[in-house]
Amino acid sequence: MNKRDLQILKIALPAIVTNITVPLLGLVDTAIVGHMGAAVYIGAIAVGSMMFNLVYWLFGFLRMSTSGLTAQARGRRDFREMSRQLSQSVLVALVVSVVLLLLQWPLYQLLLWLIGPTADVRPLVKVYFRIVIWGAPATLTLYALSGWYIGMQNTRTPMVISIIQNVVNIVASLFFVYSVGMKVSGVAFGTVIAQYAGLLVGVVFLKRYYWRHLENHGNWFLIFDRIKKSAPVIISSQFSISGALFLRTLCLVAVNLYFTSAGARQGAEILAVNTLLMQLYLLFSYVMDGFAYAGEALGGKFWGAKDVRAFKSVVRHLFLWGALMTALFTAIYVFGGMPFLRLLTDNRHVVAASEGYVWWAYLIPVAGVAAFIWDGLYIGTTHIRGMLISSAIAAIAFFATAIYLMPYFGNQALWLAMIVFLAMRGIVQTYLALSFELRLSR
Repeated sequence: MNKRDLQILKIALPAIVTNITVPLLGLVDTAIVGHMGAAVYIGAIAVGSMMFNLVYWLFGFLRMSTSGLTAQARGRRDFREMSRQLSQSVLVALVVSVVLLLLQWPLYQLLLWLIGPTADVRPLVKVYFRIVIWGAPATLTLYALSGWYIGMQNTRTPMVISIIQNVVNIVASLFFVYSVGMKVSGVAFGTVIAQYAGLLVGVVFLKRYYWRHLENHGNWFLIFDRIKKSAPVIISSQFSISGALFLRTLCLVAVNLYFTSAGARQGAEILAVNTLLMQLYLLFSYVMDGFAYAGEALGGKFWGAKDVRAFKSVVRHLFLWGALMTALFTAIYVFGGMPFLRLLTDNRHVVAASEGYVWWAYLIPVAGVAAFIWDGLYIGTTHIRGMLISSAIAAIAFFATAIYLMPYFGNQALWLAMIVFLAMRGIVQTYLALSFELRLSR
């Protein structure tokens, strides 16, 4: 294993651990309410979590745009620009948070309409939403901080933040539910406290290890005045990149929402099958996202430094790791896919129905590997327009395949559409990367 592989793994492995621990926040909440004695509590937490996952996913550009621009500044050793990227990303996160808080009621109504929970769940969903929405400033600011840390080649700090968040969430939720006697509201307060605890840890690490990189760190009034005066320019420049990322995310959200709703329209059994099989996709994505983060950090660093040889070396080694992960996960899914699904459910009808679709999961690693790796490299080099183009073309291919073939082949066509979507993203990004390399070489 050479130096480049070690650089990649140093960033990828902590990111993979972070990706695996992030879903635990929702899992812990579900486990706690699952012992309250009524299914309505589980439904309320599931719907509430889905609402915030949808909202925060749309604002994931706060992390992605920050990591790429920061990595490039680090490659140039431009400390002033590193500082500026942090301050402007945090500012945009706070502005977005204020907007969400001010518009929380219409936002809640919109999300309620999109998800459509049953009447018995809605009152509890409302309680959960009205509490957890106040964690938006912490969550979105953490997006900005995490992106900055990744751009600084540091994925260990986001990993520590994620672990601490989970510990605090467990302790706080258990305290509010079982010691204070609160139910859904107790779980909601535990979630918010965990979000702010994570932000506090992020700021502490920033103060301890990176303060020397930040200009004017001895005078908070100068920092505040600089941000206040340049706020319109900061927000405008951030959204010039973030707008494309936002539209790209809308494409992904549209595909996933349609996939879920189209499965639901085919009945509870097919919905359950699709949900289980998507867990196999998520497992692969958690690992490949780690390598995508390595692409963001290292690719952005060498792109900013205009080091052609090092950049191409990162691309080559990332795809070698992608090939290894594809072979590994394909083998795992072929030989262990059905046993894994049986661990997730003991419903014999759902397990039997899954056997007719599980082979689609075998294709996920092959179809999706290029998209994950290119996403990281495109973010690191802030070639965001290419990401948007590839996602838009892939989304059109998905909807065309699903809408045209589902009347004839049902859920098989839906899975074909998802595989086409994953593969098309990688194909288009690979094609666009040819001009990408030429521009770098010049």
